[in-house]
Amino acid sequence: MGLIKEFKEFAMKGNVMDMAVGIIIGGAFGKIVASLVSDIIMPVIGTFTGGGSLGDHYLWLSSVEDPGTLELARKSGEAYVAWGPFAQTTLDFLIVAFAIFMMIKAMNKARSFVDDEKDKAPAAPTTKKCEFCQSEIPIKATRCPNCTSQLSTN
Repeated sequence: MGLIKEFKEFAMKGNVMDMAVGIIIGGAFGKIVASLVSDIIMPVIGTFTGGGSLGDHYLWLSSVEDPGTLELARKSGEAYVAWGPFAQTTLDFLIVAFAIFMMIKAMNKARSFVDDEKDKAPAAPTTKKCEFCQSEIPIKATRCPNCTSQLSTN
């Protein structure tokens, strides 16, 4: 019974739940970026590299006649270099890395704003006035260094 209770406590901690939410959002974000790259960016780049999507480009190395598409090249079993999918995956990575960089930069800026607000809070006092001579003395003093009076302990 103790193991189940311990697992519940672990699973319901705030940082575990935050991590789970982050992973789910990260997966959805990855799908959005993959779609952006494969469906929007790569076809545009592909028009400048010979038509079609960049992810469909390959270099045919075999002496047999080029099959014409990457899918047919894969099925042929002949030698080829699929540089288009590699370029697309690399671009996916760069876009995700840049997006994460920008998100962390924005979070750090927001955090520094919150930290600046915390810094504006008044600091705890380090001195007090002597109840007899009214001079400024350390807050933990039990005897005034100026008038030598014994201070109350309130």
